Amino acid sequence: MIAARILSVLLGYVFGLFQTGYIYGKSKGIDIRTEGSGNAGTTNSLRVLGLKAGAVTFIGDLLKAILAVLLAGFIFREKYPDTVRLLQFYAGFGVVLGHNFPFYLGFKGGKGIACTAGVILAIYPQAAIACMLVFILVLVLTHYVSFSSICMIIVFLICVILGGVYGILGVAQAQVIEFEILAACFAGMAIWRHRANIVRLIHGTENKLSIKKK
Repeated sequence: MIAARILSVLLGYVFGLFQTGYIYGKSKGIDIRTEGSGNAGTTNSLRVLGLKAGAVTFIGDLLKAILAVLLAGFIFREKYPDTVRLLQFYAGFGVVLGHNFPFYLGFKGGKGIACTAGVILAIYPQAAIACMLVFILVLVLTHYVSFSSICMIIVFLICVILGGVYGILGVAQAQVIEFEILAACFAGMAIWRHRANIVRLIHGTENKLSIKKK
């Protein structure tokens, strides 16, 4: 099973290497990592290249996570029927790693929020509803994408913990703690990737959401 976990992460990592924002930016003659915040994710694409770029980046990053999770399920469901959901979660984590740290771009990618949203949607759709509502509500109230993203990932972790308590995660009881630890890794990764944003939020210098008209 250790090998299956490693293979799942590697599978996800390969999908994560598809850098939607970077590829879209290059098609427009721009390296998105040298513009704006220097991030290759949805928010920077939105700010630098406009609404269409932001939408394309978000959808692309969302879909690559969903596809990786589904493919992991297809590959492992017969050999590991009792642990396939957990292995799919590992694949989702691999997508976030590949997105955040693409080796061919000097390990400089995005922050993994759209990818994480895709994983949540594919793995735990009940939590996806709560996460989406929290993200939208916080964004409307504060206009801070970073703060909204952090709140979303914290809500996801809470949902996973509650899902473990009430037995609705869809994994065997013996796997619940591992599932929760992996969810904590998602949250820890997202918060760590937003560490500079957190400092700016504390000092009141964080940029609010703005869209460049194209």
